[in-house]
Amino acid sequence: VQLQASGGGLVQAGGSLALSCAASGRSFDRYHMGWFRQAPGKEREYVAAISRSGSRINYSASVKGRFTISRDNGKKMVYLAMNNLKPEDSAVYYCAADWAILSAPLADTESQYDYWGQGTLVTVSS
Repeated sequence: VQLQASGGGLVQAGGSLALSCAASGRSFDRYHMGWFRQAPGKEREYVAAISRSGSRINYSASVKGRFTISRDNGKKMVYLAMNNLKPEDSAVYYCAADWAILSAPLADTESQYDYWGQGTLVTVSS
């Protein structure tokens, strides 16, 4: 599967932004999907994940309550709605796909994901 993230940009603190990730190829609904981010000089970190059907969702503690992950299997899309953005949310955001059986737990480490998009830059000004 190939992934293309979009929707990044510049926003003021407290604002909102919506990221999208378009998938191409077959069997999109066979993948758990995740979002990660990487700030300059820092390691890539987990943000959120959603199961194949969308019935299970997980967030990192730093974004829980502010970000919402969702997916549309018919459109082969995964989304990340980001509210109440903070300067520390500034990073390049990546979507990723994890080939998984239905009951597999949601992955929160890079090595568990099989495919990655190219990233989209989010900058939050204070």
